[in-house]
Amino acid sequence: MNFDRALNALEYKSVIDLLVSKAITQGGKKICSELLPKTDISEVSILLENTDDAFRYILKGGEPPIAPVTDIVNSVKRAQSGGILSTAEFLEIAKVLKVTRNLCTYFEDYSFDSSLNEYISLLMPNKYLEEKIFSIILGVDEIADNASQTLFDIRRKIRITSQKIKDSLQKITHSPATQKYLQEPIVTVRSERYVIPVKAEYRSEIAGLVHDTSASGATLFIEPMSVVEANNDIKMLVQKEKDEIERILYELSAETATFEESIITNYESVIFIDYVFAKAKLAKKQNAVKPLLNNEGKIDLKKARHPLIDAKKVVPIDISLGIDYSTLVITGPNTGGKTVALKTLGILTLMAQSGLLIPAQDKSCISVFESVFADIGDEQSISQSLSTFSSHMTYIVEIVKAANSSSLVLFDELGAGTDPIEGAALAISILEYLANFGVKLVATTHYPELKLYALETKGVKNASCEFDIETLKPTYRLITGIPGRSNAFAIASRLGLEPSIIDKANEFISDENSRFEDVIDNLEKSRKKLESESQIAQKQREETDKMLINAKKLREELDEKARLEREKLQEELEILIQTSKEEIQRRIDELEQIRRKKDAKNFAENINKAKAKSSSTLSSLENSIPDIKQKSKQKPKLTRPLQIGDSVKLQNIDTPATVLELPDKNGKVLVQAGILKTRIKLEELTLIEEKKTSEKSTVTINKSLSSRSVSSELDIRGYNALEAEDEVLKFIDNAVVSGLQTVSIIHGKGTGVLRSAVHSMLKKNKCVRTFRLGVFGEGETGVTIVELR
Repeated sequence: MNFDRALNALEYKSVIDLLVSKAITQGGKKICSELLPKTDISEVSILLENTDDAFRYILKGGEPPIAPVTDIVNSVKRAQSGGILSTAEFLEIAKVLKVTRNLCTYFEDYSFDSSLNEYISLLMPNKYLEEKIFSIILGVDEIADNASQTLFDIRRKIRITSQKIKDSLQKITHSPATQKYLQEPIVTVRSERYVIPVKAEYRSEIAGLVHDTSASGATLFIEPMSVVEANNDIKMLVQKEKDEIERILYELSAETATFEESIITNYESVIFIDYVFAKAKLAKKQNAVKPLLNNEGKIDLKKARHPLIDAKKVVPIDISLGIDYSTLVITGPNTGGKTVALKTLGILTLMAQSGLLIPAQDKSCISVFESVFADIGDEQSISQSLSTFSSHMTYIVEIVKAANSSSLVLFDELGAGTDPIEGAALAISILEYLANFGVKLVATTHYPELKLYALETKGVKNASCEFDIETLKPTYRLITGIPGRSNAFAIASRLGLEPSIIDKANEFISDENSRFEDVIDNLEKSRKKLESESQIAQKQREETDKMLINAKKLREELDEKARLEREKLQEELEILIQTSKEEIQRRIDELEQIRRKKDAKNFAENINKAKAKSSSTLSSLENSIPDIKQKSKQKPKLTRPLQIGDSVKLQNIDTPATVLELPDKNGKVLVQAGILKTRIKLEELTLIEEKKTSEKSTVTINKSLSSRSVSSELDIRGYNALEAEDEVLKFIDNAVVSGLQTVSIIHGKGTGVLRSAVHSMLKKNKCVRTFRLGVFGEGETGVTIVELR
């Protein structure tokens, strides 16, 4: 593998620096910083698949919940060896376990069949140990009182004894008999013992032990004899407290050691996932894609962009190599974009072989090379006291010896720095020599001899960077198939150089070179004409496609509307026919009953009545069918003029819609039904008058609130107190309606103004049971944890 010189020349480290900035953990940053191109196509394929799948996770669920964790491997191994871990070490272990648990939830919520599953499966949450550590250790060097009953009792005794001492000393400091001997009537601490400040000249007036003296010597800090025994008791209790804390940490260390393997595996998995997602986050920022891979030397980049150029300024280029030709010669004026095109191809190749997605269009193709050589710039010439030509030639000698059919070689201004005729001849010879060994080559030059060589040689292609003569600026577009021109005469003319001078200069150009430049000029004009015609044709095709899509969509909507109308009509007809049949059958049953009773007297009269009723029913049926058929043609009438915001119903469609704009000059109204906005004729709308049923609307609101997914966390960083009050009140109301018991409000640490405002609001809110500041792992003083009623 030979990439070292190319990594520097193509600014690979700058890309890696961008990658490192996307990682969150120190371990992840370290993996990113050590990333190098791989040469095995299978390995490269897996790396790219990992990055692409991480990108898909981000698109589905946002960035994963990774926090800045530190390396805990040595700490866990020390616990395994019988060592006692510090509170800080335990908190870092607990943080790793918390990140592990959060990542598991993230991957479960947005899971799909991905190449990352084997790494995700290594995550092993340990909520038991995580919660135990956080319950015992509240912060660095802060152990909870309830870490053990013994510790709780010791600290209670310390508090009681301390208070007794303070009370005793306060009686002394507030006594009129002793106040005149004191510098200040206060109780303070020296050498972990409670003392009072006594004026030096009254030392003999206060019986006790001197523990300290002020810098001036005017004050003595004396422990009165009345509290010496109590202070001794506190000292003993403090030692017991330290012993108990050490015992607690020892037991916790021993228990942590039993989970050594899973904790270390979790840490290693977290930093690896951080590294993979750093690549995905960089890809998202660069709008990058996963390239198609091959190991045949074929490169086909579409709309490729250099990753280190501002996305708003970079000009995408199309560049290919190794398909129809193995050597590409890029010509054109200096500062025209030749080197940028060369570097774009090189850096995207290195990125792909490192498992990074590339800033290009989908379906772009990259080859995996065993070695990449790039002769760009003069980084050796000064340090080695070599001329520009000697510096380049020294490296070219190395390239010629090392390059093979699996190599990509990039030359910037090949043959420059010496006599143009000899330099051009040497450049052609070098390209020809390397091409014979199957090397894939890209070279920039301004030598006309290389343009001609590319035109006449099979497997070699010309390309040029476009230059706008009108603006005298390069466009940085890469044009393949046409050699570049220096445009020296055209630029001089545009800048106002005397025409006679330009004419004279033309006389010094050989006829052959002049004709060659004319051919290039004609080719460029033809290319621009074809490109313009192609753009017009493309635009027309796009407009036609758009019209076809709209027409198809309209037809589908009309067909669906007609289908729904037919179904509704059919349903109404079936109901009517069934009702009529039942009525006729009932009349027939009545006739049958009359016949059986043989009521001769009323027989004729009842028969006539039954016939009349049946005839009436059938007549009703016949009259109803035409009415139903014409129903869809009736024009609904509005009870009043429309207003913006009115609820309306579209003809033959039950879905309600909202009026966005009043009728235009064509009598069409802009309405919105769901997410669809459309214009409908005024006569096809029916006004829906709102029903004033407050009870019903209340039920609907409650249902919508309860079914809504309410977050248990509110971030108000950056808000002022007034803005925060509205957000907090709304947040608390929604949380209560949704049945949440505990919520978090993130206000940040800052000056404490926002935190005070939030606490003031919470004290007044009847929905709040209690609240507290977060502990280590929850955000500490930057977060308030609220328990709701």
